[in-house]
Amino acid sequence: MNDYTRMDGTNSDENIPSPRTESALSATKNVASSPPGWERETLEKLAMAAIIEQRQARRWRNGIRMAWLLFFVALVWFGMERGGAPTDVSSPHTAVVEIKGEIASGAETSADTTVSALRSAFEDKGAQGVVLLINSPGGSPVQAGIINDEIHRLKKLHNKPIVAVVEESCASAAYYIAVAADQIYVDKASIVGSIGVLMDGFGFTGLMDKLGVERRLMTAGENKGFMDPFSPQTDKQRAFAQAMLDQIHQQFIAVVKQGRGTRLKETPETFSGLFWTGQQAIDLGLADHLGNIDYVAREVIKAEELVDYTHHENVAERLVKRFGAAIGQGAVQALRSLPAVH
Repeated sequence: MNDYTRMDGTNSDENIPSPRTESALSATKNVASSPPGWERETLEKLAMAAIIEQRQARRWRNGIRMAWLLFFVALVWFGMERGGAPTDVSSPHTAVVEIKGEIASGAETSADTTVSALRSAFEDKGAQGVVLLINSPGGSPVQAGIINDEIHRLKKLHNKPIVAVVEESCASAAYYIAVAADQIYVDKASIVGSIGVLMDGFGFTGLMDKLGVERRLMTAGENKGFMDPFSPQTDKQRAFAQAMLDQIHQQFIAVVKQGRGTRLKETPETFSGLFWTGQQAIDLGLADHLGNIDYVAREVIKAEELVDYTHHENVAERLVKRFGAAIGQGAVQALRSLPAVH
């Protein structure tokens, strides 16, 4: 055994360090050799990198938002250019206003949109006449009455001919509008007429009795709930509703007689709510001639070029409506999520 080695295996010379001691000393030297404030410098670099990243993300989001904004602006501009009545039309032409689909407030064919289109058509100096292009099963008598009255006013004001041209159907409220025209042209297979008024609904009282369901409806006013489908209808209420329908029917009949005049060949079925083919309608005096829109423009109005004045809902308007509906639905859902008051 070496004289310099002890029984525990350590070197007797205390000035010679062990391997573990050398490693600890090396780490200490490295830390000691680092420049002062390195921890702060590292934190500043990390903070600056985070700020730069946030700025880039914000710019990206702003860029996307700006792109969507430009997209919607372009849609609105395109819609304003393409939708609605034409402008600066000076050459001779036949103005066209469509009566299509259901006639109702808020629908594509409403008094608001149709009257606006008719005014633009009559006021245009290049329009030699106006054609009502009709393909509608009917709708609201109120909306039809407003359009009918406006047609009579515009005819007197501008002294221009207006002709109704029927495609597939011209029934009920659509015919209410058509009789304001000077003439009515139809196809031999068109459906014309249905001069009547209806009020529809359902009654579930018998079914509820079978199911053992009790309707608990509280009203202030004897007849406040007489149209409630879960409550029985009394004879008095039925008579009241029928009287109201009869009055509106008489208003409809008066408008038809005023519009058709001596051309109308009245029969017991004329105002019964029945409808007829275009050829039958001519025989009954409900229509005048067979012909389509091109024939009327060329031979009746004497201006072959057709210009559409109908207000057509453009892409921008549809998007706005959907966006508004989505906001409304979100608001309703938010309200529903609130705690109920008991």
